[in-house]
Amino acid sequence: MKKLYTIDDFMIAFISALGYGYGDTVSRLFGLPDWLCLVICFAVGITAEEIISKIIFSKNIQKKTANRVTAYIVLFLIFVVGHFISNKYFGVSMIDGLKEEFVFTIVLPIIGFFVNLIIRRFHIEKIQDIYNDGKDGFVFDLKQETIDEANQQNKSVSEERSSDCKVVTKTGAYIGNKTENVIGYYGIPYAKPPVGELRWKAPEPLPLSNEVFEAKNFGASAIQAEHDGLILKHHRQSEDCLTLNICLNSESKKRKKPVIVLFHHGDFSYGGSADPLISGENLVTAHPDFIFVSFNYRLGILGFIDFSEVPGGEAYQDALNLGLLDQIAALQWIKNNISAFGGNPNKITALGFEAGATSVCLLAACEKAKGLFQKAFVFNGNAEMINKTPECSKELTKMLMNETDSSTMDDLLRLDTETLKTVSRKLWANMNYPTYSEKLFRKNIYDIYRNGEISDIDFVVGIPSKESKVFRSFVGNKNFEEAVSLTMEEYKRTIEAFSSESEQISLSKDEISEQHLPEKEMLIDKWNIMSIYHVAKMLYEGGNNVYLIYWDEKPLIEELGSGSVDAAASFLGNNKELQLYGNVLDSDISEILQCFLCKFADGNAMKLYHNEIKGVDALNWEKFPKALIVKDEKILCVKGTTD
Repeated sequence: MKKLYTIDDFMIAFISALGYGYGDTVSRLFGLPDWLCLVICFAVGITAEEIISKIIFSKNIQKKTANRVTAYIVLFLIFVVGHFISNKYFGVSMIDGLKEEFVFTIVLPIIGFFVNLIIRRFHIEKIQDIYNDGKDGFVFDLKQETIDEANQQNKSVSEERSSDCKVVTKTGAYIGNKTENVIGYYGIPYAKPPVGELRWKAPEPLPLSNEVFEAKNFGASAIQAEHDGLILKHHRQSEDCLTLNICLNSESKKRKKPVIVLFHHGDFSYGGSADPLISGENLVTAHPDFIFVSFNYRLGILGFIDFSEVPGGEAYQDALNLGLLDQIAALQWIKNNISAFGGNPNKITALGFEAGATSVCLLAACEKAKGLFQKAFVFNGNAEMINKTPECSKELTKMLMNETDSSTMDDLLRLDTETLKTVSRKLWANMNYPTYSEKLFRKNIYDIYRNGEISDIDFVVGIPSKESKVFRSFVGNKNFEEAVSLTMEEYKRTIEAFSSESEQISLSKDEISEQHLPEKEMLIDKWNIMSIYHVAKMLYEGGNNVYLIYWDEKPLIEELGSGSVDAAASFLGNNKELQLYGNVLDSDISEILQCFLCKFADGNAMKLYHNEIKGVDALNWEKFPKALIVKDEKILCVKGTTD
């Protein structure tokens, strides 16, 4: 995608070469020893190259071709006149003097480019050796020391202890962990532990506190389903899981930084913020003026279940959507405390993938979450699943009661955590999603979108073309077939409901190749594309600023698919982490998408000016119905059809 060598690079190299030669010539004019002449040559040349690069690649110069040409001419004249005078004084050829400098400024970057290609090929071959055809899904062969390190827990800290990484919040002081230029605060509680009498209860806020806590290790992941393709099967689980993590760049002095809050993926039955795929350290390293936050929320039978027909269940009406209430509690804690970390509580972007994206779509329409975030970046998520019938949740409750020989809420509250873990694994295919509740939503979600009631939130809506293979890679072939069989009728009903619009959704028709997808996978992907596009269309009709992105990158290994996993790694810059999931990051695409994510979070225009990212042409991400297409290691903006 990036151009190896642009006209700007050439002109910078040419003018810088004059600088190297000028430094060498003038130093010899003063009769300095050869070694000192060499030092001065490099000092003047490198300084000239740095200054010239900043001038040429500055936003004002790059905006117009005329500005660039003028800069070339002015800088060239400044250096060539001085170089010519000094060379004439010594009676040497300026052409001969430039040859060596050009080798340094042009040949070395080309060599570096090909070295990177060799390294990328090495990583690809290594992944192909591990995954072969990829039919077994994601495989995580982690070393025991890596697992042990990930499962370390925060320790109590003496109140007198001081640290450069100490931050004081309303609920306590936290000592983080610094690595190079990133400070991470991990495992910070944002609500009381939902254990004991608080099991299946709405999250309760933490009391004000002056205590000092260590925040160097991730908190436990939520109790969840476990599949072979889940990396968090190696991470400790607990009912005490309501914690969050904050990453910031220690070198940035900016105050009131925009905050990006990530909602993790996992089909509402698995996943967590400890997944290295969704780490924010690389993002804040590349973009130091932003703060990254991730958090855990309750899943499965502890996060989304209906006890309305269980004796004693009337006291647990919130159990239907506890995961969403946890998310709201996390956002409230962030809004109340993020300024202590240098963040702007009024500039929060909710970033979600898969289940996390669906959560953000729902919270945008929820009165309890109003004002807790100003922008929503949702990839592979939609509000459709909240229309699942309440009977599904009640059926899950019956299964839980049967599996545990329980008949009342008191029986359920006496169950130990290990029993709940076992049941979660057994009933994973029947796990429930968020369910419509008048306590959270005043009316139909789509009506809220369409009526413009949340038009103050800007949206990026992401659509993957073939997400079903990614889901299969997580849960395995057998579990995938079971899950598809249970939901196939639901997919068919939804597609029929959208039939009047399906002819208008060009992406769902043009980008799916039936001959390469089994019938069930094709139906899932088509349902997914139509549902997400429907969200974008309703928001657009309601007056929201909507940016659409369509992900159609070819996977490295076909059976592993390409979708939310690759997009998450690309937007966060997690190359090594993506390799665990069987792919190699395209660094050019990642750099562009990270830049757009940060522009969106900071409220800037969704435009790249020429050479803002070195070697990348100007790119304008226009609003819906146009879409940014990521395909064949290229990015372009095209118009989708809505008529």
